[in-house]
Amino acid sequence: MEKLVTSYSTTMVAISFLISMVGAFIALNAARNMLRADGSLHRMNTFTASLALGGIGVWAMHFVGMLALRLPLGHGYSMVETGLSLVAAAAATGAALVFVARNPGSRVRLLVAGVLLGLAVCVMHYLGMQGMRFGGYFLWSVPLVLASIAIAIVAATAALWLAFNTRGVAGTTLAAMVMAVAVCAMHYTGMGAADFICTVDNRSAVPTGFGVISSWELPSMVIFSVACFAVVLAADQLFNALSEAPRAATKPATGN
Repeated sequence: MEKLVTSYSTTMVAISFLISMVGAFIALNAARNMLRADGSLHRMNTFTASLALGGIGVWAMHFVGMLALRLPLGHGYSMVETGLSLVAAAAATGAALVFVARNPGSRVRLLVAGVLLGLAVCVMHYLGMQGMRFGGYFLWSVPLVLASIAIAIVAATAALWLAFNTRGVAGTTLAAMVMAVAVCAMHYTGMGAADFICTVDNRSAVPTGFGVISSWELPSMVIFSVACFAVVLAADQLFNALSEAPRAATKPATGN
């Protein structure tokens, strides 16, 4: 058994932050319009917010962050846990956004949503880590794991407050930056909590099995996934705009 020394690509770390920020920006814009004037839920904007934040801002950021990892050991990823982590991230972030959107002025709702959103980021991260396959095991630092959870909850709560209490591009950008800080700080603190213990002689061997892809195939999976998310979100927003246009046109004009 041997504890491996890991490092990170600064460039990929920066890219992971930008991806998270873009996902958060799209999501927070949509989140402000999740409720119609009559209080009913706008399903398209809810879908956009959930997929943008959970799928791009959290899930895609995680795996771009994994691409930043320099690990001297062959490794792969199970598509079962990877897929489940995506569903969990999108569902939980959507629930958090809807909960706080129903009454943005409520501190209780803000705190509950912040905890839910922070925990969603953590669940996605650690479920994604559980799906990692390599010749060894993780040795976790409990204090750092707890620190990563606390960071995610505090920063996610701050991001939600900014999202629903600021207006304009500047306000949304600031909120998206805070959300990206939450996701990235949680991710890299969580990574710091894990020591990789090698138990095999052949370090270059990549684990195989049902639904397992190698780390070499990971970039293709991430690029393909982000491209699919972008197409789906673009189509969703286009359809949303087209469906809202007739309603705006039939609104009675108001005069003095």
